[in-house]
Amino acid sequence: MKGQRKILLVFCLLLAVGLAAQSPQRRLHVVLLGDSNTWIGGDDCDQPRGWNKWFKDEFQPLSCRSYARSGATWTNTERTEYNTEENVEVLSDNNVIYNQINRLLKAVEEGQQTTPDVIVVMAGTNDMWFTGKRPGVFAMTAEEAFVDTAMLQRPANRVLSLAGSVRYGCDMLKSSFPHARLVLITPMQTTKVSVELAERTGNVIEACGKQLGVDVIRLDKEGCVSRAQELKRKTHTADGVHTNEAGARCVGKFVARRLKEVIQ
Repeated sequence: MKGQRKILLVFCLLLAVGLAAQSPQRRLHVVLLGDSNTWIGGDDCDQPRGWNKWFKDEFQPLSCRSYARSGATWTNTERTEYNTEENVEVLSDNNVIYNQINRLLKAVEEGQQTTPDVIVVMAGTNDMWFTGKRPGVFAMTAEEAFVDTAMLQRPANRVLSLAGSVRYGCDMLKSSFPHARLVLITPMQTTKVSVELAERTGNVIEACGKQLGVDVIRLDKEGCVSRAQELKRKTHTADGVHTNEAGARCVGKFVARRLKEVIQ
């Protein structure tokens, strides 16, 4: 009997040591929100044209689930309303990060999704690409968005700027998942908009991140996709906007490395 107890004790000690020796991210549940560059990686983050597949392989979290939708924007419209079912794959009033958050909240509430430890939001490409459809996108600075104390009491369809929508969505996430690490990723450079417009968009998202005290990764400045290169020859994208497999691998591994640096 004593021998069995000793064996059990040794086994438990070895198990504890093994768990302690694991990389921190191996114990984390990760969820991703975003637009088509995340969506093409699949809900299970297993499609090679999406950066999230390569991120998952490199980061090796306990679980990784994407709630991204093609065509999504951060920025809400006057007709945005609660909708967890729409999946149109193009720009629409309800195809916004706000509703991806609602889908995530519903999935957690219904037991279909483990409460996330890390939430990554990579969006902004469609906001800067289709400014005509989001006329209020730059109507407010990050500083102005965080001075507006009444913003969070409004419905989403009264928050019509990029800065306001980022704050609105992030506050939803922080209040619902107070222990999760929130990471914002700015859109990559693209052939569809100028480097200056991509930088302006990234600046707004980064400024919001600083106000919120969350990590921000600037793919427009640090990432793998160069507008100048893609205009000459498609190297990391299939069409100047969406990654090919090489671009997805590069972006995914880059994001994983950056996250490993902050999660110790």
